[in-house]
Amino acid sequence: MTPIVSIIMGSTSDLPVLEKAAQFFDEMEIPFEMNALSAHRTPQEVEQFAREAQGRGIKVIIAAAGMAAALPGVIAANTTLPVIGVPVKGMLDGLDAMLSIIQMPPGIPVATVGVNGALNAAILAAQILALGDADVAFKVANYKEDLKKKITKANADLKEVKYQFKTN
Repeated sequence: MTPIVSIIMGSTSDLPVLEKAAQFFDEMEIPFEMNALSAHRTPQEVEQFAREAQGRGIKVIIAAAGMAAALPGVIAANTTLPVIGVPVKGMLDGLDAMLSIIQMPPGIPVATVGVNGALNAAILAAQILALGDADVAFKVANYKEDLKKKITKANADLKEVKYQFKTN
């Protein structure tokens, strides 16, 4: 199996956040890889990874980082592939990481999801892949339909909850 999505984390302490993305890709049957690379501790390896990713068949990169959160930007500076940044909650409740990721200079875009938003990053990556893959598009459409069904069921369940002054 050749990965088409790469999940990169600044350190393995970010793995609990990124597990939701990995679980989503498993559910969607989208091959992915996971690696720990640090923009500050292994800068040459990060640049090499980014330059070589497309040649290895990667189509979308999810990069998660906390605090200074340079990883997504450094990757985006060294590839033309779409990069999705996931700010990881740490100091300042992840606001520092989020601001670092969204403040990219012109020409170096990084799509950014919410703090610890790895699941949304995976869904966005799948939607990007779906543009050129009907099978992935079908799976994403089913996933979103299931979300709708869950809310419809939750609303029906709420009708059974009784309160003295509840009117519906």
